[in-house]
Amino acid sequence: MSLDLEFVRAQFPAFSEPSLQGQAFFENAGGSYACKQVIDRLTRFYTQRKVQPYADYDASRLGGLEMDEARDRMAAILGVDADELSFGPSTTQNVYVLAQAFAQMMKPGEAIIVTNQDHEANTGPWRRLAERGIEVREWQVDPATGHLDPAALEGMLDESVRLVCFPHCSNVVGEINPVTEITALSHAAGAFVCVDGVSYAPHGFPDVGALGPDIYMFSAYKTYGPHQGLMVVRRALGELLPNQGHYFNAGSLSKRFTPAGPDHAQVAACAGMADYVDALFDHHTGGGEAQVSPRGQIVHDLMRDREVVALRRVMDALKDRNDLRVLGPTDATRRAPTVALEVGRDPVAVAAALAGHGVMAGGGDFYAVRVLEAMGVDPSRGVLRLSFTHYTNDAEIDQLLVALDSVL
Repeated sequence: MSLDLEFVRAQFPAFSEPSLQGQAFFENAGGSYACKQVIDRLTRFYTQRKVQPYADYDASRLGGLEMDEARDRMAAILGVDADELSFGPSTTQNVYVLAQAFAQMMKPGEAIIVTNQDHEANTGPWRRLAERGIEVREWQVDPATGHLDPAALEGMLDESVRLVCFPHCSNVVGEINPVTEITALSHAAGAFVCVDGVSYAPHGFPDVGALGPDIYMFSAYKTYGPHQGLMVVRRALGELLPNQGHYFNAGSLSKRFTPAGPDHAQVAACAGMADYVDALFDHHTGGGEAQVSPRGQIVHDLMRDREVVALRRVMDALKDRNDLRVLGPTDATRRAPTVALEVGRDPVAVAAALAGHGVMAGGGDFYAVRVLEAMGVDPSRGVLRLSFTHYTNDAEIDQLLVALDSVL
């Protein structure tokens, strides 16, 4: 079974938008196109439900039901209980709230492990806990490859470590880290695990329950949805951490780490991401009574298989060039289709030149300053980043490769 790209692209209004014709989108890691299911739900909420939810009158009652639907269905896809899923304004702010909770729970001298491979969102807030007497240990990448070696982590773990934070994959290195293996090592040492899934989830929603981390976070606006941060906090940890919400919400796991009121419309619109998963499953399998989690896994695999095929073409065209450096592995099966290139000149100018060929890409540090420094890349210059997803077709890959030959 292979992904039906014509069907996939029909789910995204951007591909039929006149102003975007001829434009090939290669900055998906900064934010994906939104699927029509999300757009339809958001429009409906703003036109029919834009009142305070959970009251008895229909507009309010239905608005609350749609918010609950989003939580229930996305939690089921992620393989966790509904109340273990929280919505917040962004992943960065979700991490910040969690860091405050850990700061209250931990004692001076206890330790947290962070990496220098992460986007700043899942490393900066944790590093600030050093100001409160928490020891911060840095699990460092290989400077040549950007690889995080689990064996190196194992040597850093001891009884004082309470939390290990790392990305499912880096937003510039792109290598997919072995979450289950790293989680098992950390749990064996008595530490909790926090995974930043922002750069992985766009390539297929993971079964967090099967992977095993205590915290898993990603951003809906990069997974075809609205601008929300989704955060799983498993029950054992969530009930242990101090409440960060209103005191009267302390007994509600899904509200303990949301200090502000949620964006009702965007939470409700997140159910459109589940609609999209269902649409792909039904189209490719003929529907049926598969459980929610296997549905998610089947769609995940369809997405990843398509991306690997497309990524191989890009890697084959780039890996042997002597005028650039590919950060991270060139084996398409080991990485997400987020490709950072050191091009020896201003990557922002190169991205601008690509725009003249109808290729939308980006240049800069992408909030990954630490890993760029570790790999010998000047962060003030940064890298050219080419990122795509399962909906990118062969014609767009062709357009990218021809444009790269023209501007590099």
